Amino acid sequence: MEKREGGNHAIDQNAGQNVMLRRDTGNLNYLNVDMQVANPSEAASLFDLHQAHHFGEFEHSSEQHCKQDLFPEWHLPMKIASVISLLAFIYTSMRDVIYPFITRKENVFYKIPILVINKVLPVTSITLLALVYLPGILAAGFQLYFGTKYKRFPQWLDRWMLSRKQFGLLSFFFATLHACYSLCYPMRRSYRYKLLNWAFQQVKQKKENAWIEHDVWRMEIYVSLGILGLALLALLAITSIPSVSHSLTWREFHYIQSCDSYIKLNGSSLLHVPVHVPE
Repeated sequence: MEKREGGNHAIDQNAGQNVMLRRDTGNLNYLNVDMQVANPSEAASLFDLHQAHHFGEFEHSSEQHCKQDLFPEWHLPMKIASVISLLAFIYTSMRDVIYPFITRKENVFYKIPILVINKVLPVTSITLLALVYLPGILAAGFQLYFGTKYKRFPQWLDRWMLSRKQFGLLSFFFATLHACYSLCYPMRRSYRYKLLNWAFQQVKQKKENAWIEHDVWRMEIYVSLGILGLALLALLAITSIPSVSHSLTWREFHYIQSCDSYIKLNGSSLLHVPVHVPE
């Protein structure tokens, strides 16, 4: 009986040493404490094995990260935004630059960097904003047609619905660029030359007052609607941030995203776009 108890005590000591070797092997300080009661060669080999295992995990995770797509949710919105921008740029360039050059031999290629780009940006922004709310209307029509809300949407509509946030943020990005480009209008050298020409023509025609009432009102409305439209779109973009949207109730979030967006879309498209900025 004493021999059995002594054997059990020896087994318990060996098991305790093995447990101490397995405990916190990733930390060198704990490993040194365990080495005081365990075999140093076994502890060193165990530490090397632990380090090799962690290096293998690191290499494996890096390979996995390399195989992952970069911003997969942004692929479709970026492609559509690029196509819309390219089409608007081609149309605006043909109308404002190429056509005057062919018909009247006017060299107005200087308009491309600022004026042409600044006409492309609002068109792209409003088109992307329309693409945010168009799939919701199509989804409602789809549910009304089949008489149920439990039928699965087509794959293209489902993907479109999931990309609405990206479309909205891209719309805000293009609108911000449009505001920055518009602020740069008076800083252009071509604008200063044209201002001198207008002043010289006014002196030549002996006009003391060049005030044109409808031009003044048009510019005031243009600037005012542009500021309001950008502010509303900024509110939509802020509420799309997860930390902000999670702090709102569903009723508050739906109210901001629906009412604010339709005001921005309808007001800007009907009033802001047709107003022409003097070049």
